[in-house]
Amino acid sequence: MSTDTTPSRLTVWAGHTMILIAVLHTAMFAWLAPWASWLAGDLRDRSDGNDSMVTFWALPGGFVVVLVLLGLLVSRVGRQGQQVPGYVGWALLGWAALAIFLIGPSGFLGALIPAGLLIAANLTTARTAH
Repeated sequence: MSTDTTPSRLTVWAGHTMILIAVLHTAMFAWLAPWASWLAGDLRDRSDGNDSMVTFWALPGGFVVVLVLLGLLVSRVGRQGQQVPGYVGWALLGWAALAIFLIGPSGFLGALIPAGLLIAANLTTARTAH
């Protein structure tokens, strides 16, 4: 069994991992969301400092949709034999590190995986180019 660690393979896995993180995050918190209340327009009433707004920002208003889109884009780029710019991995790493620093160990630890894969893909390409 071969273990292909080409940059494009690492990039595809990074994309798949981002999608998985977004799906797991949604699965963990979607049951907390007052969907009927949201659809009725209750989020527009900001006078009440309720948990509904926090839940909204944790789910559809937060990073999950963007993370799925980024994961799909990164996977596609990897399948095409390319890689994303190095700053994408480093930015994910910085974002996760800041979040972990601010709130402690959490699901943000999972973001270290795609960040590491993208950084490794970039470093591997840079090393083989020289």
